[in-house]
Amino acid sequence: MLGGDFAEAARPDTGVTTADNFLHTRGNFEQQRFSTNILTSAREAIEAFLTDNKREQAPRAWAETQNILGNILAAMAQQQHDTALFEQAIECFNHALEEFSQADSPLDWAETQANLGTALQALGRLQSDTKCLHKSVDAYTSALVVYSKKETPEQWKLVMLQLGATLHTYATLLKGNRTFQKSVVAYKNAIAELDADNYPFELTAAHNNCGAVLHNLAESEGNAERLQEAIRSYETAWQVCMEQQQPIHLAVLCRVNKTTAQSCLAELTQDTALADEVADEFELIIECFPHALQPLCLKHCAERLNKMRTMAAAASA
Repeated sequence: MLGGDFAEAARPDTGVTTADNFLHTRGNFEQQRFSTNILTSAREAIEAFLTDNKREQAPRAWAETQNILGNILAAMAQQQHDTALFEQAIECFNHALEEFSQADSPLDWAETQANLGTALQALGRLQSDTKCLHKSVDAYTSALVVYSKKETPEQWKLVMLQLGATLHTYATLLKGNRTFQKSVVAYKNAIAELDADNYPFELTAAHNNCGAVLHNLAESEGNAERLQEAIRSYETAWQVCMEQQQPIHLAVLCRVNKTTAQSCLAELTQDTALADEVADEFELIIECFPHALQPLCLKHCAERLNKMRTMAAAASA
C-alpha cells in the first residue's frame, strides 16, 4: 500500500540488541511483522483505506485491515508506552470481531482474539490493570477454542506462551496462587510441544518464564520443593540457550535467575553450605559477564552476593 519507495525502509531492524524481555512473552509486535521505520506511514495509509464504503463493499477485507492496523498501533504503543495507542489498537481488534465470527471465519476470529489478548496484556501490564489482564485471559482462551495442537500447532503454542505470561502478571497483581498454577500449566503445555532445534528462543523463554512463575509461587507458599522445580526450569532454559547458541545476555539472564532462586532456597532452608556456593556463583557471574549485565541486574547480583556471604559467615562464626 505504501509503494516501492518504502522498500528499503521496511527492512527489519537488525542492528538493535534484543532486550532482556523475551520477544514472544512481551508481545513486541514491531519485531515480528513490522519495521519500526514505516509504522507511522503505514498507519496513515491504512487509516485512509478504512472508510465506511470499504466496509460495505468488502467487509472481510475491511476486517483484515483493522487487524493489521491494530497490530501497527500496538507496536507503536509498545515503543512509546502509550496507553491511548493501545486503546486504539484494542478498538481496531474489536471492530474486526464485528465482522469475523467463530462460526463463519474461525481462523480469522481466533487470530483476532489472539491479537486482542496481546494488546490487552501489554496495556494491563503497563497500567497494572487487573481488568485488562482478565480480558486478555478471556481473549486468549477464546482463541484456544479454535486453535489446537493437531490442526494449528504453531498458533496454539504461541497463544499458550502468551496466556502463561498474562496469567503470571495477573497472579502477581492479585497475589493469587491458583492463577500462578494456571500460568505454570499454560507454560508446560507450550513446552511439551516445543523442541530446541526448531524453537530454541521460544523454548528458552518458556522454561525461563515458567521458572519465574514457580519461583513466585514457591515464595508465596514457602515451599522448598517449588523452588527446586523453579531452579530446574531455569537450568533447562540456560542449557537450551547455550546449546542452541542464543544471545549470550539471554543465557546470563537465565543463569542469574537460577542463582537467585538458589539463594532464596538457601534462605528458606537455612542451608549455609548452599549459601556459600551461591555466593561463589554470583561472584563468577559478575566477574565473567559484566558486558551482559544491565545496571539493575548487576546491582541485584551484588546485593544477593553480599547477603549470601553474610549468611555463610554468620554460620561459621
